[in-house]
Amino acid sequence: MLPEGCLVLICIPAFLALVLAIRQGLKQYAMRQVGGRLSFDADALPTASYSVGDFVVTWDPARGGQLTISHHWQPDKVLWASLPGKSFLATAQGVETVKQARGNFFISDRLQAIYAEQTITSIVTGVRAVTVAGTLSSSRRRGNVDYSLTFSDEWTNRLSFDFTLGNNQHNRTFLTYASEQDERFFGFGEQFSCFDLKGKRLPLFVMEQGVGRGAQPITLGANLAAQAGGAWHTTYAGVPHYITSKLRSLFLKTYQYAVFDLRHADRVQIQLFSPQMSGCILFGTSPSQLIEAYTLYAGRMRPLPDWILEGAVVGMQGGTEKVRQILAQLQAIDTPITAFWLQDWVGQRATSFGQQLWWNWELDREQYPEWGALLAELDEQKIKIMTYINCFLVDASEKPNHQRNLSQEAKAGDYLVQNQAGEPYLVENTDFSAGMIDLTNPVAYEWMKGVIQEQVVGAGAWGWMADYGEGLPYDAVLFSGEAASTYHNRYPEAWAQLNREAIDELGIGDQFVFFTRSAYRESPAFSTLFWLGDQLVSWDHYDGIKTAVIGLLSSGLSGFGLNHSDIGGYTANTNLIRNYHRSKELLLRWMELNAFTTIYRTHEGNLPDVNHQFYSDQETMNHFCRFARVYQAWAFYRKQLMEEVSGSGLPVVRHPFIHFPSDPNVFDLSYQQFMIGEEFMIAPVLDPGTDQVRIYLPAGRWVHLWSGETYATVEKGRWVSVAAPIGQPGVFYKEGSEIAGQFITNLRRAGVLER
Repeated sequence: MLPEGCLVLICIPAFLALVLAIRQGLKQYAMRQVGGRLSFDADALPTASYSVGDFVVTWDPARGGQLTISHHWQPDKVLWASLPGKSFLATAQGVETVKQARGNFFISDRLQAIYAEQTITSIVTGVRAVTVAGTLSSSRRRGNVDYSLTFSDEWTNRLSFDFTLGNNQHNRTFLTYASEQDERFFGFGEQFSCFDLKGKRLPLFVMEQGVGRGAQPITLGANLAAQAGGAWHTTYAGVPHYITSKLRSLFLKTYQYAVFDLRHADRVQIQLFSPQMSGCILFGTSPSQLIEAYTLYAGRMRPLPDWILEGAVVGMQGGTEKVRQILAQLQAIDTPITAFWLQDWVGQRATSFGQQLWWNWELDREQYPEWGALLAELDEQKIKIMTYINCFLVDASEKPNHQRNLSQEAKAGDYLVQNQAGEPYLVENTDFSAGMIDLTNPVAYEWMKGVIQEQVVGAGAWGWMADYGEGLPYDAVLFSGEAASTYHNRYPEAWAQLNREAIDELGIGDQFVFFTRSAYRESPAFSTLFWLGDQLVSWDHYDGIKTAVIGLLSSGLSGFGLNHSDIGGYTANTNLIRNYHRSKELLLRWMELNAFTTIYRTHEGNLPDVNHQFYSDQETMNHFCRFARVYQAWAFYRKQLMEEVSGSGLPVVRHPFIHFPSDPNVFDLSYQQFMIGEEFMIAPVLDPGTDQVRIYLPAGRWVHLWSGETYATVEKGRWVSVAAPIGQPGVFYKEGSEIAGQFITNLRRAGVLER
């Protein structure tokens, strides 16, 4: 039995967490949708259809009036429709309250005037466009607000819409349209809690994903300490784009804070913090076509260089001799290694969160006294060095061995984001604060590119983590004069673009790899690689290993074709109530998971000493080696899939929905399983003490990798359970697959597969 004091420590946080959950639920309930009636003169606006490129916009005055959109190639399929007799446009005057802390943002909105009664006065055709115009009114206020909604032909399978107001005093726009009760909504960038968002109210604003995101007691503790717990919807890379199970797709072109309200079975409502809303409605007969149509606009990722695909990226810290020691141990068991990722190349500082880095982007020669010799040794073995940077700068005056103080240089040049007083806006991190590069300042932008080229590439790095980008303060002052509230979601795109230009300008940019976590709609056009950020070192579905799978699958629909997670997770915590320390079993299973993703990279985490590491014992190191070989064995196919990423936007890791959209059983799958291309179905083990997995196999003939047993599901799919001891996650391939045949041959040569 626990001592009485311990029961109190457990019960108080649990009670507070329950109170907070109830409060949040009541708040969500109070955020009701905006809506009104639709009015028009039926004689002036009879039934009509308007061709807009390959799309058809139809007005039907019956049943109170309805607007629908279809495509010439599939005229019977409705791509978008208003609700009969209901307003589909609305506006309001809103006043937001924003609290921010360390990259976490808490945004609430008070609507002072809602104009949701819609009148259509005209529908006018133009050059490859049609405009619906009229007024919006309020039952409680006098006067009207003029509006126009223009649909225009943008591409064969892309219809743009622009909703504008004649009154610029209104700063909120609402678009409401129909949905079917059984329609599922997927995508929205990196989402970690749910793959299907139907029934949710989803805010989209890039920010820290949070520590715990609802898992207790760690979320409560993070909130009490730093307001850093996060919530189910918080993400580094939310994107206003979705694909539904009915093969409907829409995205916004704007950057302002947006909310997609999917709580009602029969409708969707989008709210935007802007007097203008722009976006596109897409047409496609399959998920693949819709992804291709979306990424043609947003941008596609380019293939990674071959060197990073042939083995493990070994993430570790500790200095020159420790790298040599670990390298020798890995080579003794013939581990395929492609790079050492040494994030502590700039030196470390101890903080309340653990070991953190000096954000002054230059080599710390005390941490790595034989850096040049180490690079030469690794180069002889065709192993690259990767490092770390971010978009912040910290004053290095207290760092005894610094050569340059980049923070002071940036302050002298006015290169940092400013606060309302015209001073550098210092953003609190843990025990220190840092300034953020103002990417709207062309001189600062070029200066930071020079830092990367001189300090990072110049130090011999062939790749790096380009961290952060989600923390631009809502009330910051930018060089360009743009509102920080609008530029906030644009900042991670600009940060990725800066890194991309830094390597492209060197002439061999296709050989460098930088990976980012914060992102928005067009980030795939610039980032060479994504990673999922800072998951907990836990098994849970709030912020642990399961969320890494959901993040991969959801982001893959929004163009994040090359993505991965830290093997083992990142965030650890030592607490009187409950410790979050990485276990050996979790690390082994996470290795198995990442061996079937784009990159196989380890991370020691924020508290390396309490986490089990790949080098903690020989058994773990052998397992790490085994799955580095598994990862290497399908490198040939990974390269093919990256060409698909570049050519059509399809991700390497795919939700089964992409290839089996007519099978409703796949709609309920989230973290349980995923596909690699079209050939493999993977069911990782994501629970402790488990030596079996249950997997859904869609129609076809599937072969279990480890046993060779064939499972026939010709007419319809079926669930099967298979043994999955450590070392044998659930892996299936299509019978007769030439790709699988080559994979098996490679596994046998590597000594991984005996059959």
